[in-house]
Amino acid sequence: MSSKKESLSQKKINIEVKEDVASGVYSNLVIVNHSPTEFVCDFVTMMPGFSKAKVVSRIILSPQHAKKLMNVLAQNVGSFEKQNGAIKMVDVPKIPMDFGGPKAQA
Repeated sequence: MSSKKESLSQKKINIEVKEDVASGVYSNLVIVNHSPTEFVCDFVTMMPGFSKAKVVSRIILSPQHAKKLMNVLAQNVGSFEKQNGAIKMVDVPKIPMDFGGPKAQA
């Protein structure tokens, strides 16, 4: 039987963040699509006054990890609001999925 100390040390993960990733990227829109086996999250930066938007990062998750992400985000938003007050939601016009570009024709 392993000791509690041994089992705790086995659960530690050494995570390295490369410099180019550590600074992060800004996103003000996320588009989520899913299939039976994965969730695809495209993080987008949209600039006011521009008709083009750019995907700055794409994250692909299994359904189980997508649900874990949803839960941990809910916990963190709850903690944030406890410390800083409610996050106010601002109504923004719905953005068409084609970002206003030409419509596809058959």
